[in-house]
Order: sequence, then structure tokens, then C-alpha cells
Amino acid sequence: MPATAKSAEDDKPTLIAISALACILQDVLHEGLGHGVTAWLSGAHRLTMSTVALQSDIGTRWISANGTLVNLLFAVIFWLFLLNPERYRPATYYFLVLAMAGNLFTGTGYFLFSGVANFGDWAAVIRGLQPYWIWRLGLIVVGAASYYASMLLVAAKLKHFHGEDERSSRLRFLCWTPYFTDGILAGLAALFNPAGLFYVVASALPSTLGANAGLLSLPSMMRRSSVEKPVGLVGRSSGWIVTGAIASPLFIFLLGRGITWSR
Repeated sequence: MPATAKSAEDDKPTLIAISALACILQDVLHEGLGHGVTAWLSGAHRLTMSTVALQSDIGTRWISANGTLVNLLFAVIFWLFLLNPERYRPATYYFLVLAMAGNLFTGTGYFLFSGVANFGDWAAVIRGLQPYWIWRLGLIVVGAASYYASMLLVAAKLKHFHGEDERSSRLRFLCWTPYFTDGILAGLAALFNPAGLFYVVASALPSTLGANAGLLSLPSMMRRSSVEKPVGLVGRSSGWIVTGAIASPLFIFLLGRGITWSR
């Protein structure tokens, strides 16, 4: 669908719903498929998965590492889906871009976060390795470089929303909507975490507001980027809105409290 007049806008409820679903997907991939499945296959007898952490009766470097590695793997998968943007409707294309961005920013951001804060998954991965300060420095360097590369990659896909005659405010809204949606959604879910408020500050907020901070800078980076045939406006979609309205409370009240498996 071609871009319409400047007075037309992308549908806000649909953008929020898509942002929420991309956030939920990234979190479930990280905690569930990454940490949870690895722990289960490693022989864990009891697991509790929430939106901010996986608690297991065993711990290995692979369990700690695989949350990030799964995020990066799926970022590549979503990037492959985006090689032909014209095959998707605007809403679907926006979801795929956000899904790629969320997995990229979480994956690469975790290297930087663990290196600087000496906390989190990759602090657990390098624990005991010597000389420790070199490993931490390595995480910081790899994290900073890969995070910047991720921003360039996301910018290359988001530029399809920016036509030569379109306002830069559209890019700002498309980038800032998922940033604040993710922060609110993750923060609310973390409040119900059985481990307490510690994980709100130590995990939920850094993994969303911190990891996704690149979204705030992307509009400035892309100010001069444009395409001749931009992706059309994201119109009102009851399918995306209903799905987001169902998934969000499940994420907050069910997964936020934690789900336990035993064997």
C-alpha cells in the first residue's frame, strides 16, 4: 500500500499491540527456549520461569549463555524474513523489524551489561575464568561493537518506513512506541516476580529500557535515510490488537508470577 498524505498517521493501538507482542516473543525466547530448554535438557528436575529470570536446581555456563545465543539466532532468522520487504503488509513488516531489533538488542546488549555491571548471564558464563579482568573487558568491547552494528542493521530495515517526502516524526514514533511499551510491559510483569523487587531494578529494567536504548537514537541516525517506495501506513488491525490484548495480561499476571515445572 503506498504512503498516503502527510496528515495520515500509523494506527497507534496497532503499533502498541505489535510492540507488546514483539517484546513478549523476545522474552519467552530468552527465558524459555534459551535458558529453560537448555536447563531441562541438562538434567534439571525443577524449573521456575518468569519474565525476568529462570530459576533452576542446576546451573552451567551453557544454561547462562543460551538465552542470549537463542536471541541472536532468532535475530538472524527474522533478518532473513526481512530480505524481501515488499512481500509483507506494513503491520507484519513492522512486527518482523521489532522482533529482529528486540532479539538483537537483548543479545548484544547483554554482553555489554554483564561486562560493565559484573552481573547477569554473561557474568555467570565467565565466572572463574582467568585473568578475569580481560574477560570482562572482552565482553565490554564485543558488546559495544556488536550493539552498534545491531543499530545499523535495524536502521537499514526501518528506513523502508521513511519516504523522501515523509516527516521524520514518523520514524520517531515507530521507534519510541516499542521502547516505552516494552518498558511498561516488562516493569509491570516484574512487579509480580516471586523473587521480589530486586529483579525489577537488576534485570527487568536493564533488559528493556537499557537494552532497547538504541531505539531512542535510531531516528537521529536515520534522518537522511529514505527510500523511493516506503512501506505504507500501519492501519488499524483488530487481529494484532486482540492478540496483543490477550497476550499482555498473560505475560504480566501469569508469566510474571512464574511458571514451575518438575520431574
